[in-house]
Amino acid sequence: MDKLTHFNAEGRAKMVDVGGKAVTSRVAAAEGEVRMEPDVLALVRDRALAKGDVLAAAQIAGIMAAKKASELIPMCHPLLLAGIDLSFSVNERESKIVIRAEVKTCGQTGVEMEALTAVSVAALTVYDMCKAASKNMVIGEIRLLSKSGGKSGEYLSS
Repeated sequence: MDKLTHFNAEGRAKMVDVGGKAVTSRVAAAEGEVRMEPDVLALVRDRALAKGDVLAAAQIAGIMAAKKASELIPMCHPLLLAGIDLSFSVNERESKIVIRAEVKTCGQTGVEMEALTAVSVAALTVYDMCKAASKNMVIGEIRLLSKSGGKSGEYLSS
């Protein structure tokens, strides 16, 4: 395992200098889920909640969050993002919504944090939109699925 890079010689936090790194095409995908009661999931699926279209709101929230990742995560670099896409799948059997985000850039550092932030905030938005119907929801399984580009190359979760 590589040493942690967000500490200076005195052991204090620092933002990593990426100035000498090559500009490359970088893509990251992340996934998470929101588990809920079947009747609430049906309301989401049917767009029948009083607050409106839950997944449309979560989509916009996730996109906005990816763009703001560096404002939320202290050592995250501000990046010019080339593309952000979120998708949602309703899993009736397991009574959950699976959220997937893919973020792209051409830059000197990766977009893993942006993809993870997009999924996290989209999940929180689903919770917020549904909490009047039931607070019995669980957000979880947020993880990096894949990343490409940069010095460390390809990553695909197992």
